[in-house]
Amino acid sequence: MMKRLTVLIALAAMAWSGFWLAGYWGLSKGIPAWFEARQKDGWVAEYSDLSLRGFPSRLDSTLTNVTLADPDTSVAWDAPFFQIFALTYRPHHVIAVWPNTQTISTPTEKLTVNTTDMRASLILEPGTDLTLARSNLAIDGLAISSSQGWELLANAVNIAMHRQEDNPARYRLAFQADEFAPTAVLNLPADLDLPRSFSSFQADMTAEFSRPWDRSAIEQDRPQPVALDLTLAEVIWGDLELNAAGAVTIDRFGVPTGEITIRAVNWRDILQVARQSEQVPASVVDTIEQALGFIAGLSGNADTLDIPLTFKRGATHLGPLPIGPAPKIVLR
Repeated sequence: MMKRLTVLIALAAMAWSGFWLAGYWGLSKGIPAWFEARQKDGWVAEYSDLSLRGFPSRLDSTLTNVTLADPDTSVAWDAPFFQIFALTYRPHHVIAVWPNTQTISTPTEKLTVNTTDMRASLILEPGTDLTLARSNLAIDGLAISSSQGWELLANAVNIAMHRQEDNPARYRLAFQADEFAPTAVLNLPADLDLPRSFSSFQADMTAEFSRPWDRSAIEQDRPQPVALDLTLAEVIWGDLELNAAGAVTIDRFGVPTGEITIRAVNWRDILQVARQSEQVPASVVDTIEQALGFIAGLSGNADTLDIPLTFKRGATHLGPLPIGPAPKIVLR
């Protein structure tokens, strides 16, 4: 009996080792092949070393000195390393880990991204397309600085993207940033009695895309949004509060049609901050204040502004006032 049990254990160990080696072989061939395919497509796609570890229960991949540059968008990413972790028995649930410093270059600027920790959990559908089912990105200690002179800080950032069961191309998106501080807030005059970060900066929406998010989103082009249903977007800054909700559809040119309702509490104070910061011309602030004052008067509440932002026939209207062409919502 003992001899038979020993044989069974040995056979199970051999089978498991073979399973791990199969995963190891797949990654050792698949990752270099993916970079070679990008190079054939005209990308800059390089790394200096690939290490694979984790026997017997994990498949951990580490790429060092990674550079990727997309010729279609002229966007490049450089990182001293990039890691992908997976359990041997759950290869489609991966953890991605970024370094504390990385750079993103565009045709107009270079961004240096510093974090104390940045990692994402991704659950992919089985299959060669690697379709995204769920992802959660968590960033601690975010600091972005631009070669154009602006910066952005956040104590923590969390972004979730979960595919909806009723439509494989529809995802629920949630974003939250703690102690979020863009350049405009960081550079306020010292005599302005306002926090130097937002106490709340968050959004919750459902987005439908032209196709599901999968590996082709990196290799070819990005799925484009065709409909957005904004449950809530909220910014709270001291006693100032701004939130929005609504829905739009988006045509193949990226032009939205629909309505977003914006609610601004103490909106006159928001304009006063813009005036005192001297980052917006006084004449522009005066024009905006007159227009919003007229709209607020129609609603009967001078301090709280509830106003529809309407997109139709390629134009944008703030309440009854046309303010310009509709924005284009296109992912590059």
